[in-house]
Order: sequence, then C-alpha cells, then structure tokens
Amino acid sequence: MRIGPRDDWFTPASVRAFLHETWTVTPQLDRVGIRLQGPGPLHRSRHDELPSEGMVAGSIQVPPEGHPVLFLADHPVTGGYPVIAVVRTADLPAAAQLRPGRRVRFVRLT
Repeated sequence: MRIGPRDDWFTPASVRAFLHETWTVTPQLDRVGIRLQGPGPLHRSRHDELPSEGMVAGSIQVPPEGHPVLFLADHPVTGGYPVIAVVRTADLPAAAQLRPGRRVRFVRLT
C-alpha cells in the first residue's frame, strides 16, 4: 500500500493510526468497496471541500464520518473525499475476498 495522494488532509495522528491500527471489515461491502471500522474515526486536518477527482481500484477514500472505504472492481470513476492511501494492484484480489469481521492492517510500501 502506498500512502497518499491526500494524506496531508489528515492529522498526523490519524495517518499513524491508519498505518498502525487493525481495521475490521464491516457488513457494508460489495464489488464497489469495503467499509472498514477501526478503533475510532480518522480526523482531517483540512475541512474545506475537495473537488471530485479520478479514482483507481485500491483507493482508500475517507468520507466525513472518518471510516475508510477501500474501492474495488466496480468503484466510482470520481470521488470527492480525500484518499489517504492506495492498495497495490497485486493485493486487490485478496482484498476482494475479505468478509465481514475479518481484520486487516495496512503496510506502507517504500
């Protein structure tokens, strides 16, 4: 997983939490994406609006409530919430097999 492109929209503590905490797959999942629940919401450092921008499979977008969504095969082409990280393409087939209750951690690639 690569951090960014909008990790600067989050507090440093939230970026650390994203990288070091365990996330649980919620029942809110389908071919569009997987909503994740953590120990708490991720907090933004910026509160202005982000214009819609192109999305790729593997993007991890964080809506205002602070719970990440990992976009999968049928993801939208644009999004208006900041993307904190992007899962590498090689890991997407395994991510697509995750089921509710499974726990995941994200590892930053250098």
